[in-house]
Amino acid sequence: MPDSGNPEAKASPNLPWTTRLLMSAVAFAVDVSCRPNMTFNRRLFNLVDRKCSASSQPKNGVKSSDIVIDSGRNLWFRLYTPTNVTETSTTSSLPVIVYFHGGGFVLLAANSKRFDDHCRRLAKEIPAVVISVNYRLAPENRYPSQYDDGIDVLKFIDSKISTVEDFPDCADLKRCFVAGDSAGGNLAHNVAVRANECSFSNLKLIGVIAIQPFFGGEERTQSEEDLNDITPLVSLKLTDWMWKAFLPEGSDRDHPAANTFGKNAIDISGVDIPATMVIVGGFDPLKVWQKRHYEGLKRHGKEAYLIEYPNVVHGFYFFPELHQGSLFIDNVRNFVQDQSAKS
Repeated sequence: MPDSGNPEAKASPNLPWTTRLLMSAVAFAVDVSCRPNMTFNRRLFNLVDRKCSASSQPKNGVKSSDIVIDSGRNLWFRLYTPTNVTETSTTSSLPVIVYFHGGGFVLLAANSKRFDDHCRRLAKEIPAVVISVNYRLAPENRYPSQYDDGIDVLKFIDSKISTVEDFPDCADLKRCFVAGDSAGGNLAHNVAVRANECSFSNLKLIGVIAIQPFFGGEERTQSEEDLNDITPLVSLKLTDWMWKAFLPEGSDRDHPAANTFGKNAIDISGVDIPATMVIVGGFDPLKVWQKRHYEGLKRHGKEAYLIEYPNVVHGFYFFPELHQGSLFIDNVRNFVQDQSAKS
């Protein structure tokens, strides 16, 4: 069940001081790494972006390995397989979740420690085989590079995944989900839309999991203004910079990649979009855009579900000390199971 509470009655979210400190430190590192000339200081940001290696030996009930698709553009994915499930005889197959990490299309990676922990937890607790995609980043690679990478990963999974030695036999490609947080949630939606142009032989998309997806527009929403100073990771200053770094030069935030149902939106009436779960946080400045995305899907006749956690900030699922993280896992698990049962 979604979290309860009324954020409007609170001055700020109830967070442990350690969580606040970490979020502020990361936000500061991002802020100083985003240069005025629209370049990003990766060397500086990497000081706070701890990376970790794949683990062929099970770690917390999950093993992982890295699979390279195209070394020239650094396109690869980290494969997570829950060993505590595949070793039993009670489960013959597992759904596959193709996961796109967040970071405003500009920062972080599939091997960032926070995402490694996050995807490992999803693999174990859903349970599912998780494919965490390392796609190209802006501003070095602008739109549509990230979307192209996402589609190429789906094509690889469909046609070449059998060549991957570590890919488990229990993975059911007919129960495939695309998922992501923040910019990754944006990617999950847009990759699902573009997948309509592909003819897959083995893979079938049956769900989209958009976790606090990064959408926006030229309009300043009430939540962006009210919560701008509360959640520094998605302040107006930073999100404006990231949109400018990601979108084609000369574009504004009403580009359809940002404003999915705005004045320049692509008509998706005839597009087969899988059932979509949109997760929203009450203290997320982006929440109005996220709700509009959900409403747009419903308005176009798409199957969509809105899950709200009134008392959480952007990125709450990364912090195990926050109890809402368990509610989040329960909701994702229920969505995956429900859509799997329908397929």
